[in-house]
Amino acid sequence: MSDLVTFGETMLRLSPPHGERLERTRTLDVQAGGAESNVAVAAARLGVDAVWLSKLPDSSLGRRVVSELRSHGVRTGIVWDDPAESRIGTYYLEPGTEPRGTDVIYDRADAAVTTTVPEELPLGAIRNSDVFYTSGITPALSETLAATTERVLAAAQDGESTTTVFDLNYRSKLWSPAEAREEFESLFPAIDVLVAAERDVRSVLEREGDAPELARGLADDFGFETVVVTRGENGSVALNEGQVFEQDVYRAETVDAIGTGDAFVGGFLAKRLHGGGVGEALEYGSAAASLKRTINGDLAVISPEEVDAVVEHEAGGISR
Repeated sequence: MSDLVTFGETMLRLSPPHGERLERTRTLDVQAGGAESNVAVAAARLGVDAVWLSKLPDSSLGRRVVSELRSHGVRTGIVWDDPAESRIGTYYLEPGTEPRGTDVIYDRADAAVTTTVPEELPLGAIRNSDVFYTSGITPALSETLAATTERVLAAAQDGESTTTVFDLNYRSKLWSPAEAREEFESLFPAIDVLVAAERDVRSVLEREGDAPELARGLADDFGFETVVVTRGENGSVALNEGQVFEQDVYRAETVDAIGTGDAFVGGFLAKRLHGGGVGEALEYGSAAASLKRTINGDLAVISPEEVDAVVEHEAGGISR
């Protein structure tokens, strides 16, 4: 039995050195990155027994992803595909500062993970986990993955004590708001804990109100046990059993913002899995996110001691 099982795509991230353009660089830094594996890494580094499930080509590139995740304590369950017939997704990230923003170019079409069917996955391990997590990126990648996501969430919900967690993680380069809304709402009955950026709740789910109102409306309409609404620099809000919790962000000098939201989720889930309340989990998630912003790459290479130090130095949550 695992504390946390996640399922989704992980790509290889290729980045030029800071200050260089993709069109001119002669070197590219290679790292693994994907929402579900980012969450697994953050949680594993904070003491959670975490497993990441996916499908990869049986090639040096596929093994590159697995070795990096395992180095952070994540256990992996991989469906290995014929490298002659499949590929791994990549994305190119060109860091930028004002007035030139960061640019991301995806090359992920027809990646091996897009063909994953439920029969290839260890559904028993998912049912026996304490928490199963996936995000809205996964069903956006292919019709096959959309159907698989639905089946896997249903399998997790069949577990006697498995909590299902879903982060909207809307990506406009993958589908339209209307397409995403239809798919998300079809999955909501199988989800216990919803995590969503405030902007996605407004633009994709077409909801109005402040963050506590958004959380309450979603919980009332879809029966979620917990709703967490993230608000960027304005912190986060959670609704659980009728109680609203609010949390500020912790100050950080940003080196790389990619993966900040995943670090937040990983920290939040780690504290909940270790017996913490929702307010404590918001603090822990916010601290993990702030630490991630100081680290290059998608992964939150952090420790429990560092997160505890941030929380203790800048405690400031509100419950009401």
